[in-house]
Amino acid sequence: MLQRAATMAAATLTAAAVALAFALTTQASAGTTHATSDDAAAAPAGIAPAMFTAMQRDLHLTPAQARARLDTDTRASRVQQVLRTTLGGRHGGTWVSPQGDAVHVGIVSDADAATVRNLGAVPVRVAHSERQLDAAVDRLNRRAAIAPAGVTGWYADLPGSAVVVLTRDADSAAVRSFAAAAGLPADAVRVRVTTENPRPYLDVVGGNAYYTGSSRCSIGFSVNGGFVTAGHCGRTGARTSQPAGTYRGSTFPGRDYAWVQVDAGNTPRGLVNNYSGGTVAVAGSTEAAVGAAVCRSGSTTGWRCGSIQQKNASVTYPEGTVSGLTRSNACAEPGDSGGSWLSGNQAQGVTSGGSGNCTSGGTMYFQPVNPILAAYGLTLVTSGGPNPTPTPTPTGTQPPGGTTWQAGTTYAAGATVTYAGLSYQCLQGHTAQVGWEPPNVPALWQRV
Repeated sequence: MLQRAATMAAATLTAAAVALAFALTTQASAGTTHATSDDAAAAPAGIAPAMFTAMQRDLHLTPAQARARLDTDTRASRVQQVLRTTLGGRHGGTWVSPQGDAVHVGIVSDADAATVRNLGAVPVRVAHSERQLDAAVDRLNRRAAIAPAGVTGWYADLPGSAVVVLTRDADSAAVRSFAAAAGLPADAVRVRVTTENPRPYLDVVGGNAYYTGSSRCSIGFSVNGGFVTAGHCGRTGARTSQPAGTYRGSTFPGRDYAWVQVDAGNTPRGLVNNYSGGTVAVAGSTEAAVGAAVCRSGSTTGWRCGSIQQKNASVTYPEGTVSGLTRSNACAEPGDSGGSWLSGNQAQGVTSGGSGNCTSGGTMYFQPVNPILAAYGLTLVTSGGPNPTPTPTPTGTQPPGGTTWQAGTTYAAGATVTYAGLSYQCLQGHTAQVGWEPPNVPALWQRV
């Protein structure tokens, strides 16, 4: 993702690939009905038709299967949110099954199996927690500069409960020595031979094109005051045009993110150009689980979908190693850099780079959006404005006001309860337990 100075002539050659389209809407228009004889073939509320169609094409799904997959992915995101908090260091990761029909959760203690089942997920015994794998990845990141020749990157493999090191060299002895010197136990490392040759994807348009000098990149997502994009697109202090603005922060390599503050007169909106004569809306940035379907749209290749394969991946580009990326099999090509990735109607990240193309397939990497927001203290602009943040009630305290919610009760999606005098609707079926009070777990309960 290093910024490569592209000439205006090169930009002109790719002018037909002008922007990334994000086809996700937060809600269907009130009173609108689908003009189709088969409602099952229509996109669900909140999902743009272009994305729904691309999911069916790229994941080889029927409309009904695509709907079921979206439901499973949403459930996995909620389970992940709850268990990362409640299990903490015992959480072995959350992922969607290869068939896309079940949510699996890694556990390092059998005592947590019941908690996982209470959320309708399948517990899987693993050797290492998600935190342990992430710590192992971080140790390799700190030694990236001395990685053996041929190593293209590494990532945490949650279902496999190991860190996978990718190398083009069939002789793995040097790779294993590299991992051992970083302090990784042998049972936590797998070496995989790959043909990947990752490179940055510059000269791309995301939602809309913008320029840094003579180079062109894509707007990722609007934030208050500007937009986020890939770090290789420009350095801090550089000026942009169309829209006019200034890079207020940029990191590359190491990470691949940046944000641009736009000049007065440019209004960031929680909308993305769909390049079909309209716009689609972004509802939030809830992180999707491993195995969830993810779609990206680019000026070169349009809507392309795949699955999230791994998180916390490190990839070595010619310009250096970039860490903290998410790995996917949704294809991309030059001209797709800096653009947006979404799961359902939730923003996931901006295109970083990859290997391969949309003819032969390939592996792509995106920089997750939430770390970008956290790094610069930014707020994502959404179609409905920021979601209210509930005030948690300390665990074990008796809330004031009327309360019908009770630990040990099994709640179905759609059930309503009161807690501290406020009403909540259940978003996902589960058996309640202490610590999962409605204001504490917005992934399970929504204020009504």
